[in-house]
Amino acid sequence: MALKAAIYLLCLLASVGCAAVLFASYRRKATRLALWTALCFALLALNNLFVVLDILILPNVDLVPARKLTSLAAAAVMVAGFVWETE
Repeated sequence: MALKAAIYLLCLLASVGCAAVLFASYRRKATRLALWTALCFALLALNNLFVVLDILILPNVDLVPARKLTSLAAAAVMVAGFVWETE
């Protein structure tokens, strides 16, 4: 269980770190693709937070709908960003 918790927490930290770096990059260079990617990773971080809450902290509460919604939103933001940038 400790290894499982460590993996989930590292995934959460990695996605938060990626979002932070991408937001900083967007602030420096103001490229829209960096913004779209940063928003995607922020939503993935929220998704990973729901995973940690669902599996480790609140095992009796079903957070699967929230997890699925945030992962869908992250993918939708990324696809929208790619479509917007190719036009």
